[in-house]
Amino acid sequence: MLNPFLKKYILPALMLLLPASLLRAQTDEDAIMMSKKNLCIGGTYMHSSWDHYWEGTFKRDNKNIGTMSTQMFGLMGTYGITKKLNVIVGAPYVTTHVTAGTLHDQHGIQDLSAWLKWLAVEQNAGNGVLSLYVLGGGSIPLTNYIADYLPLSIGLQSKTLSGRLMVDYQVGKFFATLSGTYTWRSNIKIDRDAYYTTSLHLTNEVEMPDMTAVNFRTGYRSDRWIIEAVLANMTTRGGFDIRKNDMPFPSNRMNATMAGAHFKYNFTFVDGLSLTGGGSYTVAGRNVGQSTNFDAGVFYILDFSSKKKKK
Repeated sequence: MLNPFLKKYILPALMLLLPASLLRAQTDEDAIMMSKKNLCIGGTYMHSSWDHYWEGTFKRDNKNIGTMSTQMFGLMGTYGITKKLNVIVGAPYVTTHVTAGTLHDQHGIQDLSAWLKWLAVEQNAGNGVLSLYVLGGGSIPLTNYIADYLPLSIGLQSKTLSGRLMVDYQVGKFFATLSGTYTWRSNIKIDRDAYYTTSLHLTNEVEMPDMTAVNFRTGYRSDRWIIEAVLANMTTRGGFDIRKNDMPFPSNRMNATMAGAHFKYNFTFVDGLSLTGGGSYTVAGRNVGQSTNFDAGVFYILDFSSKKKKK
């Protein structure tokens, strides 16, 4: 039975907030697992903006763009198949906008993503607990949005497969998590019969380079709070630089290093209800915008087990 307060007030409010972006707890990037037969649902709103970008390694602005902004509204669910195996599914709705020039805004549902997250090892080590996670995931476009319209495209139309290893070490309430990811990306087709990268291509098929990513987070983790600093890097394994005064292209080399902080707070008046939020800033990049990002969200855990165990 649901708490009467939850049923009358919290669930309706939660349904209004669900169309949002990626959750910052029980995700594919943190060392948190859902219990068996527990479902975490919710969403966040994320806003990203920049007015300077790297054209190759040259940092510049562009009066034909002004300030570029992206908003993401998404929904994600994490389900505990077992206490050591979770499945994570999500899909965002994305809008893009520029404040200058003649480029048209874009909006639409982007890609469906799914991950399997396995807690492979968990054991005492020194004064703390050492955990090893193995993850596999992928994504597929849900709509026929335009990929060859950067920077206003809402996605790149590439199907992906990803593998990730993640190590977490916690001493008391303090932790550090390090993960590495390799992502294979499929080729895409664009709405023109020829294009130029570093040479002329008489085809509508674009070969997309793979990507690697490294994520490090450290901070405080308790039953009530998670407060963490995050440093992340993504690197494209190939591609080419944006040519001088040209538009970006889907197969550009896109590298970025981002620093930020995030939090999660578990409410006491409704068991299972949490608030998340945070921000990040792109401190270095290549063929990407120097973006400032903010997000805030809410999620709730539903317990479908026959015996509810309070954690």
